Amino acid sequence: MPVFMEFLRRNGASSLLLLLTLAPFFAKAQSDFKVIAFFTGKNDKAHISFVGEANRRFPEMARENHFTYDTTSNWNNLNASFLAEYQVVLFLDTRPETPEQREAFQKYMEKGGGWLGFHFSAFALTPSAYPQNWDWYHNEFLGSGQYKSNTWRPTSAILKVEDAKSPVTNRLPGTFKASPNEWYRWEKELKANPDIQILLSIDPASFPLGTGPKQHEIWHSGYYPVVWTNKKYKMVYMNMGHNDIDYENKTNKELSFTFDNPIQNQLILNSILWLGQKNKKHGN
Repeated sequence: MPVFMEFLRRNGASSLLLLLTLAPFFAKAQSDFKVIAFFTGKNDKAHISFVGEANRRFPEMARENHFTYDTTSNWNNLNASFLAEYQVVLFLDTRPETPEQREAFQKYMEKGGGWLGFHFSAFALTPSAYPQNWDWYHNEFLGSGQYKSNTWRPTSAILKVEDAKSPVTNRLPGTFKASPNEWYRWEKELKANPDIQILLSIDPASFPLGTGPKQHEIWHSGYYPVVWTNKKYKMVYMNMGHNDIDYENKTNKELSFTFDNPIQNQLILNSILWLGQKNKKHGN
């Protein structure tokens, strides 16, 4: 007789009620690692759409892959005692702004914490509401410096795997079509930085990329990294995270979703599982 049935036979229905009550706690205890996603969810409908989508889809991914996914919009939780409970931190849209939050995040990363950042989490432009006033994060950690330009409208791009040996790109084809996105260009040349390992870039087959109407927002050539890691930290940045919205007709209808893409989802899952591993060796 199975152990579970034998337990019920000996202890009765009250024990079944106890097991059902404790089941969520047992499930949580069996999680391989814990992920905390920080978000703001207040600026730009496309970013708000992505945050909502992420907070619907990541719990499913967590259940299927044995990790715990929690969320908070309180950036004051970016402190040592709170972060000690988590192995991976996600920035879904923005970044921390206070000196205390920034110091806590830097120490967390320097002590081996994992981080996955999406799209706007790397944005910085002086002058703007998000100026480049955090050198460690934008220049050293991300290596990108300030935002330089973008494509418009949000559109799909063909992405090329630059490092097929990385666990982040495991089981990905050499090229694939990404979900519609607003693609960013950066101030600094990431390829020239020895600490930066570029994992995916925009394939030239994507050009021209963007539809305008402004001509400078249509890219016709160039090299554009979209997913990378810094070898000194347990981190992955990916440029995806801007859903397409019907701004032109003023309906604000969601026209695309980042997670409606199985190959891209594999990339995201690979990143989280890699970052959640204990004693992960960078560059492998």
